[in-house]
Parts: sequence; structure tokens; C-alpha cells
Amino acid sequence: MTSSEEFREFGKAMIDYVADYLDGIRDRQVLPKVSPGYMKALLPAEAPENGEDWRTVMEDIEKVIMPGVTHWHHPQFHAYFPTANSYPAIVADILSGAIACIGFSWIASPACTELEMVTLDWLGSALSLPDQFLFSKSDNGGGVIQGTASEATAVAVLSARAQILGVEGNQGKMGRLVAYCSGEAHSSVERAGMLAGVQTRLLQPDQNLSLRGDTLRKALEEDRAKGNLPFCVIATLGTTNSCGFDNLLEIGPICQEQGIWLHVDAAYAGSAFICPEYRHLLDGVEFAESFNFNPHKWMLVNFDCSTMWVKDSRKIVEAFNVDPLYLQHKHQGLIPDYRHWHIPLGRRFRSLKIWFVMRIYGVEGLRNHIREQISLATEFAELVKKDARFHLPTEPRMGLVCFRLKGSNQRNETLNKMINDAAVIHITPARIREEYILRFAVCSRFTVSSDIQLAWTEILRNVELLGEQ
Repeated sequence: MTSSEEFREFGKAMIDYVADYLDGIRDRQVLPKVSPGYMKALLPAEAPENGEDWRTVMEDIEKVIMPGVTHWHHPQFHAYFPTANSYPAIVADILSGAIACIGFSWIASPACTELEMVTLDWLGSALSLPDQFLFSKSDNGGGVIQGTASEATAVAVLSARAQILGVEGNQGKMGRLVAYCSGEAHSSVERAGMLAGVQTRLLQPDQNLSLRGDTLRKALEEDRAKGNLPFCVIATLGTTNSCGFDNLLEIGPICQEQGIWLHVDAAYAGSAFICPEYRHLLDGVEFAESFNFNPHKWMLVNFDCSTMWVKDSRKIVEAFNVDPLYLQHKHQGLIPDYRHWHIPLGRRFRSLKIWFVMRIYGVEGLRNHIREQISLATEFAELVKKDARFHLPTEPRMGLVCFRLKGSNQRNETLNKMINDAAVIHITPARIREEYILRFAVCSRFTVSSDIQLAWTEILRNVELLGEQ
């Protein structure tokens, strides 16, 4: 395909297909009924020698791709956490693909760098982040778009490691470095420690699944007594298992007084902090060196877009700065070169998605989306509470409800399998205090109250079948 006219025709056909797909998504089965290797029989072993007509490729989408798609934006997708999707973000990705810049430095595409700076300040202001995190209100603070929260955590841990090893007398002591998080923290925190070559201690949360200050202080004292070097704490606001919240107001002052890097991971729940009624959950972020959340989870910005703010960008730049001659330019030092702010060198023009979404929805429109999904989760929780066969191991939080049948873990594990095998709805399990629980997350922007009722009816249908076994 070489002509713009053919591209116009192909592009318009794809836009129509995407619109029809999303309009009709509730008529599809949320989970595919295929087995591993299903695609091998549908495609040739080698790529075509000569090009094919785009219409032939379009025909194969339904034949080859859609049978193996898990429909994350189906109204009955209630697994994991949301992954965002909106028409403005889809269109922004088209423009990003057309510009196709690799914005590793300001000169590589000034608009790519500067729009990211502006939109990260917009978003930081919507979150009421402290001024130290904003480009416009500080000397060295600011935000950057990472690919995922896992990357943001890794950047924080590696930067904190570089900082502590740069202190006189600490050279050669990497084997003594210890990072800390709750036992409820995401597995990516442990992975970040592995990649950094440091020890990671998982600390016991309290009865509300929150990491508390006393627990952290005791662990720090134990490690210092052993001659170890505590250097980083990763606090979570909105854990994956239960949407639990670590106590920043207790953890933060301890990190500050002991010179320990505090990173706050709010990958899912962070979007809700643009709502004034939930902003208090972010109190204590003023003690953090870095903060991250994922607009690509709950704020209608398509993947990948994980926003991270730091108080002092020099600490990250010093940890990641490799500056060969071929990447240098005459404006260095006057404006960020984002290649020094994360692990990859190349980066897409991802801020276009934030710009389109924030302008077209407005902050209030985004708040209304979050409030509606929390309301739907509350509706589901009320249905669970009315049925004496179930109980809620934790209070519903944000758009997540954790629930289980009264009885054994095996009974709940069987129920989870039955529900997902039927593929009318899709949920995922977790384990809380050794109990096997079912997680129900409101994920799709297409989900409405009648979908909540349908999901509950499907759960009860499987409970009845379970009782017959």
C-alpha cells in the first residue's frame, strides 16, 4: 500500500469496523472458547511472498483474530482491574502512529516533550499534587509517562539505589540494600527488587490490609541492627487483591526522618483522586519522592500510559544518564530530555492521548465516569450483602468488590472455575488472609445497572449448580 487514497479507504473501513465492534461488544462472548495453538491451523507457516489486498486482511480479522480475543471492554468483563478505552484516545493513537516520532530528546520532537510536560502538569493539578511535583511550580520536579506502573516502580527503585550507593562510605554495599513493601503489594515490586539486585522485604499489613508505620519502623530497626541499608519503601494505594491502602501519613514521616526514598504506587485507585471526595486517600504523598498511577486503567486513556511524578528529577537523571554524542543537542539542560527519565530510550507520542481525553471529556466528565463505576460496584456489593450464603471479607473499595461463599476454599475455587468456564461473565480470584476469594471489578465503560443484575444472576445460577454436585 503506497497511495494515500488507498490508505483513506482502508482507514475509513477500519474506523467503521472498530465502531461496530464496540457498539456490538455486548453481543459477543466475553471469554474465547479456543485452546492453546488455535491460530496455527488458521494461518500459513510463512509470510506471503507478495502483498495482499487490504480487504482480504480485513476479512481475516473475524476469522482469525476475534475467535481468540478476550473482550476486556465487554460489559461483563469483571476481572483484574479496568484497562481504559475511549474514542478520543483511539483517535489520538492514530495521530501518534502517523507522526511516528521517537521522542527520546527535546530535539527529536519538541512537541512530544512539551505536550507531555503540559499534560502531566494538568493531571498533577487535577490530583492536587504538591507543587514540588509540577514543572510549572518547582525547579526540579515534574512528570513523565512510563509504559506501566511496573516500569515506574523499577525506575524508583533503581534511582533510590543509585542515591544510597552515591553516599560516601556506601560504595560496594549493594548486597546490604533492603527495600520494603506490604505483603499485599503487586508482584512487580518484588520483580523491581530482583532487577535491581537488592533484597525486598514483604511486611505484614494490619487487619484492614494496610501497611502501618509501626510495622515499617520495626523492620527498619531490625535491618539496621544486622548492618543492612534500608533505602526504599514502596507504598500502595489500591492493592490488586483487595484495593487496600497503605497508611501514607504514618509511613511517610518515617521515610523522611530516616532519609529513605518513598515511592507511592496508585496504579488503579489513583484516577479516583481527581474526585474531591476521594482526594484524602492521597494525603501523605507530600512525603514521597515519587508517585505513580495509570490513566490507562480507569481514566479513559488507552494503554500504554502510566504517569509518574518526581520531586527532584536530577535523582532519576543521575541514575539513568548515558549521553553519547549522537544524542546530544544544543538545548540540553534547558528542558527535559526524557530518555534520562526511564529505562527505554525510545518513546511514543503518548501525551496526545491525555491531551485528547482531558480536552474532550473535561475533568468533570472523567470524575463522573469514575463515580458511576463506583456506584455500580456499590450496587453489586448490596446484592451480595442480601444473600446469607455469601460474605464480604473486605469492605467494597472503589470499583472492586471482594466476596466469597461461606465455606471452604475449595468450594469457592470450584465456583470461580464454573463461572469462568460458562463464559457469560469473567472474574478473577485472589487470596486474602489464606481465604480464597472472588473479585468483581467494574471495568467496562459500557457496563450499566442491568449488567450488574445479569452478573449477579449468573453467579447465583452457578451457585445452584454447585449445590447440586
